[in-house]
Amino acid sequence: MKFFIKTYGCQMNVRDSQAVAALLLDRGYIEADREDAADLILVNTCSVRGKAEDKALGKLGLLTARKDGVNRLVGAMGCMVQRLGAGLFERVPGLDFAVGTRQLTTLPNIIESALAGRTHLLAIGESDDPDDLSGHSEPGPSAYVNVLYGCDRCCAYCIVPFVRGREWSRSPDRILDEIKDVVDKGFKEVILLGQSVMSYGMRNNVWQFAPVSAYTEPFPRLLEVVNRVELLERIRFTSGHPSGCTQELARAMRQLGAVCEHIHLPVQSGSDRILKLMHRGYTVDEYRRAVDVLRNSVPDVAITTDIIVGFPSETEKEFEMTGRFMEEIGFDNAFIFKYSPRPGTLAFKMEDSVPEDEKMKRNKILLEEQNKRCHAINKSYIGKKVEVLAEGASRRNPLNWTGRTRNNKIVIFEPEPAIRVGSIVTINIERAMQQTLYGTVL
Repeated sequence: MKFFIKTYGCQMNVRDSQAVAALLLDRGYIEADREDAADLILVNTCSVRGKAEDKALGKLGLLTARKDGVNRLVGAMGCMVQRLGAGLFERVPGLDFAVGTRQLTTLPNIIESALAGRTHLLAIGESDDPDDLSGHSEPGPSAYVNVLYGCDRCCAYCIVPFVRGREWSRSPDRILDEIKDVVDKGFKEVILLGQSVMSYGMRNNVWQFAPVSAYTEPFPRLLEVVNRVELLERIRFTSGHPSGCTQELARAMRQLGAVCEHIHLPVQSGSDRILKLMHRGYTVDEYRRAVDVLRNSVPDVAITTDIIVGFPSETEKEFEMTGRFMEEIGFDNAFIFKYSPRPGTLAFKMEDSVPEDEKMKRNKILLEEQNKRCHAINKSYIGKKVEVLAEGASRRNPLNWTGRTRNNKIVIFEPEPAIRVGSIVTINIERAMQQTLYGTVL
């Protein structure tokens, strides 16, 4: 049987899809290269914003409507399944089965039951062992590796704690086994994943794993032991939180050769009042100090962020404060989102007081300002030589290749015969756009 997975959402969802693909391949299934060639289509769903759910529901509706006369199974998995439960079958009556975020290891059995004729199968209970989802289906330059599941922060706008559960840190032994396995398969870079990744080891005890260490905090210790893996070129991690930007983390980023000079550090707002309403757990000044700790230790660190505009009761003045703070920090990039009410969150009880057209206007203003900053920062790279991890052909022009610098800048270049996916190449930067650098292989 051939399967195809359509993925919506964040890196955690991408990683789940990769792990599920590996699980199905191990059971003898074949991965189709396109949707219409598959006998089984899985849609991995996202619930972070209403728009993401609407996309997944629309896709599932189209897929189930096309099943007439076609012997094909359609299933849903992920965050939206966890949130809606059996209600998903009311929204998509033709759906064969649905599996939540904590039951993905049951998918092969669920599929077998669906093939036997059972319909509206649902699995949303607790998982026995998330470590069972550690496979990687396709070799490539970068591999996502889960180190922390769930989230305990409970930000007022965020559905993640409800669909992903409480924080739970994987054992370092399991993490290292997975990383060694992907390196053996040819991966050059690992991206350590956690909803608040620097909380690694805080809730369940993993302190024992590095008895001889230059660090006392769990996450820097983890970076230290991963850094020792032979043939691993680069280590990244996401997403960060200002509370984790300690002197030890900064020292680890400076001293450990494989750890890249980039951090994604969501700020969300430049207003202390809004940050408090969001339950973010820091003030603007505390965020500023976190950035100072990193830049004082790693001067060339690139910092990217997330911003939410139009949070309940956000005033024009508070929106302007966010814009000024973005300018002050000088983010290398920013992902800007309009606030979306999510049922079950604390903010859902607040009045969604900022009109949609005003959210759109604020989003556009910040995006235009950030694009100017990105362009100015990128132009400073012209004439510089940068180390790039080759990722393969560019989507826009297959004659060119794409890759990333250590501080996560996208670089487009013409490949040479000796260059392969995963090659580390030196590029002379000759041109810069808002999101992309262009150069020549040296």
